[in-house]
Amino acid sequence: MKKIILLFVIGLSFVASAQKKNSVQEKFAGAITAADLKKHLYTVASAEMEGRDTPSPGLEKAATYIEEHFKSIGLKPGNGDSYRQYYPIYQDLVTVSAVAVNGVTFEQNKDFQAGNNYTSTLAFSEILFAGYGIVDDTLDSYKNLDVRGKAVVILEGAPTDYKSTKQGFQNPAMTMNKINAAANKGAAAILIVSKNLSRRNNGASWNLNKYKISVSPIYYSISEKVASAIMGEDGVEIFTKAKKELLTSKSYSANIDLGFNKATKTEQVSNVLGVIEGTDKKDEYVIITAHYDHVGKRNDTTIYYGADDDGSGTVSILELAESFAKAKAAGHGPRRSILFMTVSGEEHGLWGSEYYSNHPIYPIEKTTVDLNIDMVGRIGEEYLKDKDSANYVYVIGDNKLSSDLTPITDMVNNTYSDLKLDKKYNDPKDPNRFYYRSDHYNFAEKGVPIIFYFNGVHADYHKPTDTPDKINYNVMEKRVKLVFHTAWEIANRDEMLKRDMPL
Repeated sequence: MKKIILLFVIGLSFVASAQKKNSVQEKFAGAITAADLKKHLYTVASAEMEGRDTPSPGLEKAATYIEEHFKSIGLKPGNGDSYRQYYPIYQDLVTVSAVAVNGVTFEQNKDFQAGNNYTSTLAFSEILFAGYGIVDDTLDSYKNLDVRGKAVVILEGAPTDYKSTKQGFQNPAMTMNKINAAANKGAAAILIVSKNLSRRNNGASWNLNKYKISVSPIYYSISEKVASAIMGEDGVEIFTKAKKELLTSKSYSANIDLGFNKATKTEQVSNVLGVIEGTDKKDEYVIITAHYDHVGKRNDTTIYYGADDDGSGTVSILELAESFAKAKAAGHGPRRSILFMTVSGEEHGLWGSEYYSNHPIYPIEKTTVDLNIDMVGRIGEEYLKDKDSANYVYVIGDNKLSSDLTPITDMVNNTYSDLKLDKKYNDPKDPNRFYYRSDHYNFAEKGVPIIFYFNGVHADYHKPTDTPDKINYNVMEKRVKLVFHTAWEIANRDEMLKRDMPL
């Protein structure tokens, strides 16, 4: 009896994991070809696009190319009568940045560099030294120090014997985490003693949010020369003394003047959107995303082409949109509407997807899924020596938010693609934290089920050598077809995906 029941269960599992192929679906998946992906990518990742930084003329050229493609294949504008969703970004142009100790003025970029501060003029007569400024379960550099409303000097880095259970972006020894720790302690200003001040980039940067919910303490990186002016003999060879544990947390009397002022420049950039209207469920939406920006140029000569990151995802969107448009023209359009969206600003902090998720054109509660494609054109370093290197893709997020997603993903793959779906990055303990690092996450935060398709990091990641000639277009075609079949299944099923798992 137990054997019969077991065989029955196995049979049901097999039925759930594979279906009879839909010949119509296969026909339109076949319109996605390596040759077309290559043609598009040699344009999107060309020298003419200049690395597609946000903002830049190259980014605008890429946006125009995507928009014209959407028009040519018959997609409707995704934002009313426009294919663009514009949003503002802000650049702080520093007009004043000053540090003086006991009446001695120091030199910008030589002796100090300012962080992304707010306009302020602050003066302090007492400064507190708080070691490395680390706060975690085992170490509190602020123990016995009341830094509320005061200026704090801390060292960059960490003690030689320091080890944390939190790594990557969560490591308490990271500069931003130190700043957050000082902010939580109430510090008004932070001076971070740096060993290599001259190597830092002090250029003005762009930001998505001009209007802050709260303001962090102002902070400066300072040289050992400035530290000595504040701390006297204790500041001389301060890192050597810290290593030998010759320094303790203490208060120093010094008159410090900190000045900072900036002007703000505003520019408009855009997400590019095209939509295929559904039939009986047209008021529900499948969204397919990729970011079309990259990191631009360096020194006006070195182009970071961004062929894989994320030119590969961008041209995947172009091919997917064309295949679904052909299906609709032939009378096989999706039941749900499909929004094809390439977003900008991902490389600077997921800006475009954040803006869309906070200003959705289509209701978030009616968005059944976001399928996000970010780097699908290469073999990642972990698979370079694998015999199945041409038949895998990392699938991230299918086991979160909706219990429907994993069965659908596995069924579609077993029926049509037969790829190895590597789900190692679903592990919440994964130190890479890829689940949080691409545009799908802004949808996940709003409760929308997501899948992130990814080939893994390779030697050319974020380098000028990420060029179209390095792409494996046949592998890329297989991965894009997996996305097509998944989108087809989700767009045509009777019910929206359940939202039955917490973020």
